[in-house]
Amino acid sequence: MLMILKMGVTQQQIDKLVDFIEKHKLKAHVSIGETKSIVGIIGDESKISKEHLESFDFVEKVMPVQKPYRRASREIHPENTVIDVKGVKIGGNEITMIAGPCSIESEEQAFEIATALKKMGVKVYRGSAYKPRTSPYAFQGLGLKALKILRKIGDELGLVVETELMDIRNIEVVAKHVDMIRIGARNTQNFDLLKEVGKVDKPIILKNGVSTTMEEWLFAAEYILNEGNNNVILCERGIRTYEPATRNTLNLSVIPILKELTHLPVIVDPCHAAGKRGPIPALSKASVAVGADGLLIEVHNNPQVALSDAAQQLTPKDFEILYNDLKRVAKSVDRTLV
Repeated sequence: MLMILKMGVTQQQIDKLVDFIEKHKLKAHVSIGETKSIVGIIGDESKISKEHLESFDFVEKVMPVQKPYRRASREIHPENTVIDVKGVKIGGNEITMIAGPCSIESEEQAFEIATALKKMGVKVYRGSAYKPRTSPYAFQGLGLKALKILRKIGDELGLVVETELMDIRNIEVVAKHVDMIRIGARNTQNFDLLKEVGKVDKPIILKNGVSTTMEEWLFAAEYILNEGNNNVILCERGIRTYEPATRNTLNLSVIPILKELTHLPVIVDPCHAAGKRGPIPALSKASVAVGADGLLIEVHNNPQVALSDAAQQLTPKDFEILYNDLKRVAKSVDRTLV
């Protein structure tokens, strides 16, 4: 259920309502907006009657929640969530660029790319320490060594750093070294992993699975939100279809639909959708045009010798051209790219 609170409600009154809800072994989600405040109940609502909630004189209206995913829904949280990561805001009017190599291959490689991106104005650096690969013989990442390199880049260059988490056993060490954690497509419905990252005080980038529906994706986000971590960023990375021309098919239509359904920021990874560098500029521009809050783009100083995803990584020179083009696209939709 949702409780729309009257104008002028005090924090003391909200605390009283939350305490009442929690005494019934339920969770309360509080959303304080500029024009109205809402409290949502998470759990078995049969434990509290509508009449009990309406008895609070500062409750204006009690309504049922229509969407099955409670915390991710705009019904409970009407205003956009803006996630602040060391001063970088994701989900507001600014469109955030996240760029870097598919995987950290060496300290020299990682720093060369990071330094070039920082000079261009990029504030968030991506790079995988652990690589989920289809073949067990392919490069699996440098693990802890790569995490230490990422932390060094973050500290010395002043960049926000992020990486992919694959295993519950690595949560503590990954959270220690990076500022944001990415959950890849293969783990979108790894519910035990999602529940554990929900207990971590780090923003989580959650990619859609290769075949998940939009509702399944939002339920995956719900697992994280329900554990107390409200800083979830959805990342569209393409879906598997019958079309072999690209690695996946980028579902651009999901972006404006998600923006209607959820308050969570939505970013796009055009590289994993395309699987090759040629379409990346066009897909990136289209993503900005339809409302994406950010882009996740792979950049390598020498893609031809990259140890993973060589075909879909841009050179720093090509990325800079795209980055400048995207600033103009962002301006055309009354936003700015950072």
